Amino acid sequence: MRIKLLLLFLLCSTVANAQLKLSDQAEISVLTVGPGTLLMDAFGHNGFRVRDKGRQIDEVFNYGTFDFDTPNFYLKFAQGKLNYKLSHNSYDNFFQFYISQNRSIDEQILDLTQAQKQQVFNFLLNNAKPENIYYLYDFFYDNCATKMKDVLKMSLDESIIFNQPDNFNPKTFRALIHEHVNKNSWGSLGIDVALGSVIDKTATPEEHMFLPKYIYAFFEKATFANSNKPLVKQSRSLYEKRDRPISSLFLMSPLMIFGLLGMLIIWLTYKDYKKGVRNKKLDIGLFSVTGLIGVFLLLLWFATDHTATANNYNLLWAVPLNLLAIRQVLKKTPNDWFKKYLKFLVILFCLLTLHWIIGVQVFAIGLIPLFIALIIRYVFLLKFYN
Repeated sequence: MRIKLLLLFLLCSTVANAQLKLSDQAEISVLTVGPGTLLMDAFGHNGFRVRDKGRQIDEVFNYGTFDFDTPNFYLKFAQGKLNYKLSHNSYDNFFQFYISQNRSIDEQILDLTQAQKQQVFNFLLNNAKPENIYYLYDFFYDNCATKMKDVLKMSLDESIIFNQPDNFNPKTFRALIHEHVNKNSWGSLGIDVALGSVIDKTATPEEHMFLPKYIYAFFEKATFANSNKPLVKQSRSLYEKRDRPISSLFLMSPLMIFGLLGMLIIWLTYKDYKKGVRNKKLDIGLFSVTGLIGVFLLLLWFATDHTATANNYNLLWAVPLNLLAIRQVLKKTPNDWFKKYLKFLVILFCLLTLHWIIGVQVFAIGLIPLFIALIIRYVFLLKFYN
């Protein structure tokens, strides 16, 4: 009986392995999905397609999925400790899902030998095992797009040279983000406030491939190192996005909202100046909000694993010490050190302007009215106390 069971096990294993061996009709391609309407979809998407008519296989391996049911999901996301996973499903489901969102889909069929196709397929199958599907996500260095080049580098027996596309112009990480997100949008404002000066450095050519559209552009020019053979055998469009009218939401944009807020602060300051009084509620609100934002930015910098939140010069306007100064704002006559602190806040804004001009860090354009209003308020407080 034991011998029969062993033979049956070996037979099943042999059949399973045989089913996983690709036929000579197999193709492996990289799919590039265009941007969607939501912020989480704004940068596009990539996946591997394995198509084998001889084995009746047509599946997409997708490294860009995550599980909302993960314990402490939002906390892990904020800490930079959220695991993404590899999932794979039928190509038809993948295709229908993205055309329902009216997102373009392009395919690049890779020019691989039969052995190389099998190597990539085996690598993907191994990654798709339950014990291997999870990986620690990083927006710039380990995401659904970077996995395309990384998988090929690790699975193939021949190295690949990613040549620069025609008219390639190196950009900073922040500029690359702004290619996909309107600068005067709430998504862009959140990114520009939360992410530090580390993303204002110029990305290397290969680092541009954290974005799906650059995966497509660099793969088009990529060659094998030994043979100088192009990596891509054929490129084709599977679905073209249909043009639809885009409604303008300027009235609800950051520049409009903070413009109104800035005008309100300046108007209240002008009233205080004319009457020779000081609006305590306004000052308490400004010092509280800017101080709390500063504490949040410090936590993002030092209490998380996010690499992109380091060296954040938004702390020049969102100063955590403002929370300690609230007590002085409540007083009719504050301590002498508070007057010096107000000068310090004005100097910080001068430094912020300098950092912006020389390109150390780019700040959110939607906050410009608030910056102007804060400077005017700080200068008014200096004159008021003097």
